[in-house]
Amino acid sequence: MMWKASVVAGLLCLAAQSVHAAISLDRTRVVFPGGQKSVTLGISNQNTTHPYLAQGWIEDEDGNKLTSPLVVVPPIQRVEPGAKSQVKLQDGGLASLPQDRESVFYFNLREIPPKSDKVNTLQIALQTRIKAFYRPAALAEAASGQQTAPFQEQLTLSRQGDVYTVNNPTAYYVTLISATSKKGGESNKGFEAFMLAPKSSAPLGGSAAGLGATPTLVYVNDYGAQPVLTFSCTGQTCAVDVPATQRNAAQ
Repeated sequence: MMWKASVVAGLLCLAAQSVHAAISLDRTRVVFPGGQKSVTLGISNQNTTHPYLAQGWIEDEDGNKLTSPLVVVPPIQRVEPGAKSQVKLQDGGLASLPQDRESVFYFNLREIPPKSDKVNTLQIALQTRIKAFYRPAALAEAASGQQTAPFQEQLTLSRQGDVYTVNNPTAYYVTLISATSKKGGESNKGFEAFMLAPKSSAPLGGSAAGLGATPTLVYVNDYGAQPVLTFSCTGQTCAVDVPATQRNAAQ
């Protein structure tokens, strides 16, 4: 019975920690502009009574750990209770990557709790994983000048039968998290969030009939915000319906 009680207590501890991570990041994604030597991320220890270790590393899309072309400095550090710190992503050979489009990696940050002084206690190391985009210098400059016309507005849709295909003619990655028939509506049944690679196309998911002739997509921008794209369709093709005021501002 004592063993069972310890297991139950451990599971309760696991559930509680999964909701209240100690080490947190100051963002949900990171963009590394070409030409810079490093990008700094802020981290903090939300636990006000215990220090934690923060361990960082980079992975590729398949989950393989990498030591280049991005380097995490420091790879591990101690963060005092309630304190803030920083971790840097440094250029470790980014010039070897394609310069005509973005490349994507994943930054991982794992918290390591202090050793418990209680017996039969289950401890876990929670982990945060965010996308890290390398954006070549020319693309970074172009994107910074598109504040009134984000590159995501260049997306188009093409319909074949009851399927919409989303086309990304840009050199940037685009993450789509919702597809609806109108702004603020429920996401179309069968749609699942996905990331569209530069200069690629993919089925949108779900029924085209469910999205109608004015599909609405929600994407995640560089800052983690979720802007909305509303499309107007002519025949089997759809383009983003940019307000006239915004078109005039961009001219």
